[in-house]
Amino acid sequence: MIPALTIILSFQLIGEIASRGLTLPLPGPVVGLVLLVLCCTVYPRLAEMLRPVAQGLLGHLSLFFVPAGVGIVAHLPVLAEHGLGLGLALVVSTVLAIAAGALTFAAVARWIGSPDE
Repeated sequence: MIPALTIILSFQLIGEIASRGLTLPLPGPVVGLVLLVLCCTVYPRLAEMLRPVAQGLLGHLSLFFVPAGVGIVAHLPVLAEHGLGLGLALVVSTVLAIAAGALTFAAVARWIGSPDE
Protein backbone atom coordinates (compact mmCIF):
# COMPACT_ATOMS: atom_id res chain seq x y z
CA MET A 1 0.00 0.00 0.00
CA ILE A 2 2.78 2.44 0.89
CA PRO A 3 4.64 1.97 -2.43
CA ALA A 4 1.41 2.53 -4.39
CA LEU A 5 0.59 5.70 -2.44
CA THR A 6 4.15 6.88 -2.95
CA ILE A 7 3.81 6.38 -6.71
CA ILE A 8 0.47 8.23 -6.84
CA LEU A 9 1.80 11.16 -4.80
CA SER A 10 5.03 11.20 -6.82
CA PHE A 11 3.05 11.66 -10.01
CA GLN A 12 1.16 14.51 -8.36
CA LEU A 13 4.48 16.10 -7.37
CA ILE A 14 5.92 15.63 -10.87
CA GLY A 15 2.79 17.21 -12.32
CA GLU A 16 3.05 20.14 -9.92
CA ILE A 17 6.72 20.69 -10.80
CA ALA A 18 5.98 20.43 -14.53
CA SER A 19 2.98 22.76 -14.33
CA ARG A 20 4.83 25.45 -12.41
CA GLY A 21 8.17 25.00 -14.16
CA LEU A 22 6.69 25.14 -17.66
CA THR A 23 3.99 27.69 -16.68
CA LEU A 24 1.28 25.41 -18.03
CA PRO A 25 -2.34 26.58 -17.82
CA LEU A 26 -3.27 23.29 -16.10
CA PRO A 27 -3.13 22.52 -12.38
CA GLY A 28 -0.26 20.28 -11.31
CA PRO A 29 -2.47 17.41 -10.13
CA VAL A 30 -4.15 17.28 -13.54
CA VAL A 31 -0.78 17.09 -15.30
CA GLY A 32 0.32 14.39 -12.87
CA LEU A 33 -2.89 12.43 -13.44
CA VAL A 34 -2.42 12.57 -17.22
CA LEU A 35 1.15 11.33 -16.81
CA LEU A 36 -0.04 8.55 -14.49
CA VAL A 37 -2.70 7.44 -16.98
CA LEU A 38 -0.12 7.40 -19.77
CA CYS A 39 2.28 5.33 -17.66
CA CYS A 40 -0.50 2.91 -16.68
CA THR A 41 -1.37 2.53 -20.37
CA VAL A 42 2.23 1.78 -21.29
CA TYR A 43 2.89 -0.40 -18.21
CA PRO A 44 -0.28 -2.38 -17.35
CA ARG A 45 1.49 -3.97 -14.34
CA LEU A 46 1.66 -0.48 -12.80
CA ALA A 47 -2.08 -0.11 -13.18
CA GLU A 48 -2.68 -3.49 -11.52
CA MET A 49 -0.38 -2.55 -8.64
CA LEU A 50 -2.17 0.79 -8.07
CA ARG A 51 -5.73 -0.54 -8.51
CA PRO A 52 -6.42 -1.67 -4.90
CA VAL A 53 -5.12 1.57 -3.40
CA ALA A 54 -6.95 3.72 -5.95
CA GLN A 55 -10.20 1.86 -5.28
CA GLY A 56 -9.68 2.35 -1.54
CA LEU A 57 -9.18 6.08 -2.04
CA LEU A 58 -12.26 6.32 -4.23
CA GLY A 59 -14.27 4.36 -1.67
CA HIS A 60 -13.50 7.02 0.95
CA LEU A 61 -13.68 10.03 -1.35
CA SER A 62 -16.39 11.64 0.77
CA LEU A 63 -13.82 12.22 3.52
CA PHE A 64 -12.10 14.75 1.26
CA PHE A 65 -15.19 16.96 1.52
CA VAL A 66 -15.04 17.21 5.33
CA PRO A 67 -12.67 20.24 5.26
CA ALA A 68 -15.10 22.08 2.97
CA GLY A 69 -17.95 21.38 5.39
CA VAL A 70 -15.87 22.59 8.32
CA GLY A 71 -15.02 25.75 6.38
CA ILE A 72 -18.70 26.44 5.76
CA VAL A 73 -19.52 25.99 9.44
CA ALA A 74 -16.58 28.22 10.43
CA HIS A 75 -17.88 30.99 8.17
CA LEU A 76 -21.58 30.82 9.05
CA PRO A 77 -21.78 34.56 9.86
CA VAL A 78 -20.49 35.42 6.38
CA LEU A 79 -22.91 32.90 4.88
CA ALA A 80 -25.78 34.44 6.84
CA GLU A 81 -24.82 37.92 5.63
CA HIS A 82 -24.24 37.08 1.97
CA GLY A 83 -26.20 33.83 1.65
CA LEU A 84 -28.79 35.15 -0.80
CA GLY A 85 -26.14 36.52 -3.17
CA LEU A 86 -24.07 33.34 -2.93
CA GLY A 87 -27.12 31.17 -3.57
CA LEU A 88 -28.13 33.27 -6.56
CA ALA A 89 -24.57 33.13 -7.95
CA LEU A 90 -24.56 29.33 -7.57
CA VAL A 91 -27.89 28.91 -9.35
CA VAL A 92 -27.05 31.30 -12.19
CA SER A 93 -23.58 29.83 -12.74
CA THR A 94 -24.99 26.29 -12.72
CA VAL A 95 -27.64 27.18 -15.30
CA LEU A 96 -25.05 28.93 -17.47
CA ALA A 97 -22.67 25.95 -17.24
CA ILE A 98 -25.43 23.53 -18.24
CA ALA A 99 -26.46 25.80 -21.13
CA ALA A 100 -22.84 26.14 -22.30
CA GLY A 101 -22.41 22.36 -22.19
CA ALA A 102 -25.63 21.75 -24.10
CA LEU A 103 -24.79 24.34 -26.75
CA THR A 104 -21.28 22.92 -27.14
CA PHE A 105 -22.69 19.41 -27.46
CA ALA A 106 -25.18 20.56 -30.09
CA ALA A 107 -22.46 22.40 -32.03
CA VAL A 108 -20.16 19.38 -32.01
CA ALA A 109 -23.04 17.09 -33.01
CA ARG A 110 -23.78 19.39 -35.99
CA TRP A 111 -20.06 19.60 -36.80
CA ILE A 112 -19.54 15.84 -36.95
CA GLY A 113 -22.90 15.25 -38.63
CA SER A 114 -24.59 13.21 -35.91
CA PRO A 115 -27.62 11.25 -37.23
CA ASP A 116 -29.61 12.12 -34.07
CA GLU A 117 -30.24 15.73 -35.09
